[in-house]
Amino acid sequence: MITLKNEILTVQINEIGAEIKSVTKDGGMNLMWPGKPEVWNNTAPLMFPICGGLKEDKYILDGKEYTLPKHGFTRNALFTVEEATDTKAVFLLKESEETLKGFPFKFELRVIYTIECASIKIEYKVDNKDNRTMYFSIGSHEAYYTPEGIEDYDVIFPQKETLDASYLYGNIVANRGQRIITDSDTIALYDKYFTIDALVFRTLKSRSATLRNRKTGRQVKVDFPFANYFLLWHKHGAPYICLEPWSGIPDIEGSDYDITHKEGITALEAGKTYLGEHTITYID
Repeated sequence: MITLKNEILTVQINEIGAEIKSVTKDGGMNLMWPGKPEVWNNTAPLMFPICGGLKEDKYILDGKEYTLPKHGFTRNALFTVEEATDTKAVFLLKESEETLKGFPFKFELRVIYTIECASIKIEYKVDNKDNRTMYFSIGSHEAYYTPEGIEDYDVIFPQKETLDASYLYGNIVANRGQRIITDSDTIALYDKYFTIDALVFRTLKSRSATLRNRKTGRQVKVDFPFANYFLLWHKHGAPYICLEPWSGIPDIEGSDYDITHKEGITALEAGKTYLGEHTITYID
């Protein structure tokens, strides 16, 4: 476990998955969901090389079929710690014999955490070390602790949005959904939204979202300039909510399995580098 600490934040990050396990502010309670096996054991898993699931867990590239589990393989992978100081840590994952079975590319994935004041900056650097174009998505899945229950909270955007949440059936996103807000900057959270699965937003204009307790005013802002998709998820009845900026999306109904046709997929040319980042800021 790697610990980052400054005068405000203490952040613990596991080498397995390069996953944030806890965040405390001014020595207070853990602000992240702690992970409980009987509910949901993760806290902030990283998704790579896909976000969400594939139709029948498979895709086709150059006429060959490959399989990948939902959200890819990074959340269970052991990262190497390349650098660790009091306020910065760099985690590295490379291809292995096991990853090549489902993702036939040589790559280097670095996840870089930096804390400054009450903010955690998370950078993603993906280097294509192969001799052909690599296809992937990357995304975050941080779970924020809501001990009072999620219905005391709003999600607030910097601009007014009209949002339909696409229906999600297992690994498949439907081309239809339910209207959540119309010309509004605020989603009031209700547990009923999550009786089936997540709220999947494919048309969000904003590139940040703030989770705010409407009774106490406590809030956390997530900036995500890299992400074209945004999801909200929690396990029905559990005291956490995930704010999930993703560069990609699960397979859309009618998928033809061809990874090069997949909505939201990033095509990274041989020898090129992809950079993305998001920032978590805790506000009193």
